[in-house]
Amino acid sequence: MKSLPAQLNLINGESVAAASGLTIDVIDPADGGVFTTLPRSDRRDVDAAVMAARAAFHGLWGRMTATERGRVLSRLATLITEHHAELAELESRDAGKPIQQARVDITACARYFEYYGGAADKLHGETIPYAAGSTVMALRVPHGVTGHIIPWNYPAQIFGRSVGGALAAGNACVVKPAEDACLTPLRIATLALQAGLPPGALNMVCGLGVEAGAALAAHSGINHISFTGSTGTGTAVAQAAAVNHVPVTLELGGKSPQILFADADLDTALPVVVNAIIQNAGQTCSAGSRVLIERGIYADVLARLKLRFESLRTGPGAAAPDCGPLISRKQLDRVEGKAASAREAGARVVACAQLMADAPRTGFYFPPLLLSDLPLSHEVAQDEVFGPVLAAFAFDGEDEAATLANGTPYGLTASVWTRDGSRALRMAHRIDAGQVFINNYGAGGGIELPFGGMKHSGYGREKALEGLKSFTTIKTIAISHG
Repeated sequence: MKSLPAQLNLINGESVAAASGLTIDVIDPADGGVFTTLPRSDRRDVDAAVMAARAAFHGLWGRMTATERGRVLSRLATLITEHHAELAELESRDAGKPIQQARVDITACARYFEYYGGAADKLHGETIPYAAGSTVMALRVPHGVTGHIIPWNYPAQIFGRSVGGALAAGNACVVKPAEDACLTPLRIATLALQAGLPPGALNMVCGLGVEAGAALAAHSGINHISFTGSTGTGTAVAQAAAVNHVPVTLELGGKSPQILFADADLDTALPVVVNAIIQNAGQTCSAGSRVLIERGIYADVLARLKLRFESLRTGPGAAAPDCGPLISRKQLDRVEGKAASAREAGARVVACAQLMADAPRTGFYFPPLLLSDLPLSHEVAQDEVFGPVLAAFAFDGEDEAATLANGTPYGLTASVWTRDGSRALRMAHRIDAGQVFINNYGAGGGIELPFGGMKHSGYGREKALEGLKSFTTIKTIAISHG
């Protein structure tokens, strides 16, 4: 496939190179080849972007009404839809996604801007009863300049999720996309200018996390940080922001359980269970990476999952496989190492998918793997693999199911499969997770559903109206009028 022109930052409405003049190679996960470059930005570029955002917040963008902001975001949603094919192909190549999934992601990105465009003028505060002769108003106002550090696994979706809510609330944004996959956010940012977003309201600064990302998290001109990524990096971001007393929304890792009771509709459940671990090659914070199976159906479920895993096709995204490549050689080495460690610890390989014959051997492929008999204390049972590795565990009754479900440091998503409505609700209340799905699994759910975690999965919420409110703060105005 052909190379693309060198990519540039977007600062104050202008496409610019990094102040350093340095670049980062962009690697195609399907074949390991370089097909473009990114600016390797540093603190100087972040400073310029924050300055531009501050000027926009106090200038044209800040003076726009909520209705006007909403119309800009709605026009952007329309432009994303008009460029759907281009953006999906770019997302597939950059992130390695099967093309059919990339199309879904671009549709979701457009929906985020459509949703927040419609919600911009629905955000309001309240009046508070107080002393006689007084009127008190609690207003929802934007933070000011918001920083967004977004990951490589869902660049288009998370860009829409995070930036859409921030812009709708009236903030000006500085975005540091992941160096491994950021081409769609860069392209969508140029479409935002076409939609009428004033220069400086949205700024894109590419670079390494330890350089540009760290500079953004620690910048004194930022008023709120939204971070999606690993638990370790999230801790570092929160610590850096704390120096400036800046609030942070953290959407971190997960080890999400899918719980199958003996009365579950397996014909419906099992395709969902498989998709929840192979979607985006398992590189999903809300991947259903543990399947907990009631003992009476354990052998049958494993046998049925085995057939499904062995039928899966792994290959280049453009070939529309069931599972695409991992994002990088580094990630492939990580997943391979964790899988090998699980086998050494006694885990049994129940099934392994096959690599398509024409998949380039230079690509970063890891065919989906189904494991059983894994010790509960092993890292693959406790921590994110961030690859298509599903671990199966047996349980007896609701108490053991809840104990297993809550037996990791994470609490992002979960699913419960049962025909017993009372049991489903009991389990939903007992599971420590930000989202619990009953007889379905949305891997984060729709745009309209608040999303975020408990425990080491982070704090704060994005998506839905909660994602709009999170980009505001409360200002109280107390009037004494007699």
